[in-house]
Amino acid sequence: MHFKGMSVCEHLPMRHNRGVTIASRPLAGKTALVTGGARRIGRALTLRLAAAGVNIAFTWRASSAEAAETLKLLVASGTDALALTCDLTLEASTEAAVAATVAHFGGVDILVNNAAVFESAPLESITVEQWDRVFATNVRGPFLAAKAAYSSLKERHGRIVNIGSLGGRIPFAGHAHYSASKAALHMLTLTMAKAWAPEISVNCVAPGWIELEDAPVDEQAQAAHFAAKTPMQRNGSAEDVAEAVLHFCTCSQFITGQILTVDGGLGLNS
Repeated sequence: MHFKGMSVCEHLPMRHNRGVTIASRPLAGKTALVTGGARRIGRALTLRLAAAGVNIAFTWRASSAEAAETLKLLVASGTDALALTCDLTLEASTEAAVAATVAHFGGVDILVNNAAVFESAPLESITVEQWDRVFATNVRGPFLAAKAAYSSLKERHGRIVNIGSLGGRIPFAGHAHYSASKAALHMLTLTMAKAWAPEISVNCVAPGWIELEDAPVDEQAQAAHFAAKTPMQRNGSAEDVAEAVLHFCTCSQFITGQILTVDGGLGLNS
């Protein structure tokens, strides 16, 4: 399987026979598009949704090896899956990814805006280029993806789940541009929910500190500090986030415009 040299419009489909709809697969027959689904939290999201029965399309930009592995895991689980190269900061690239998903599966029922940039920097040293890069991925990306998928989601009475952050609700001084971008995504969630009802429900999952195996050394060093501050006495996992996303994908569509913080209570002590 070769991912190198793919353009934004190229994609690699892999098929498997669809299973029968049963209670343990509440989303059987539906299609989810997950942005940034190749690794970390994105991979956990794709695998959890796949276990619930959906067909999965996911985007990736630079993680070719991880995308190939995620695609392999999805197909092994019995899921119809599609891996799409996409730069979510570009309108044409985002529209192409959504169009490829619709062409392959017939439509989009669920959009999970997961792709994001996280960066630490003293506020006074943040450059305009840094600020714009973070906002381009964390805010413009979800806007472009939702806009591109709007027609299909509206037709299918679909759902959007944005991945926000505790940092969008509580100011983190060392991540001002990240926190500001996630706060903007939270507000975008609320405006989308209001503007696109009643056909589309829009909600947001806002994780606290999430431990990841491949996290940079400086982030790993902070893990114990955050776990000690968390009432549940541990940090979150990618699977915790995935369960919250699954909730919004399967609950009553009457639930919309909600921001669910998944932080073990960390925000209570911040």
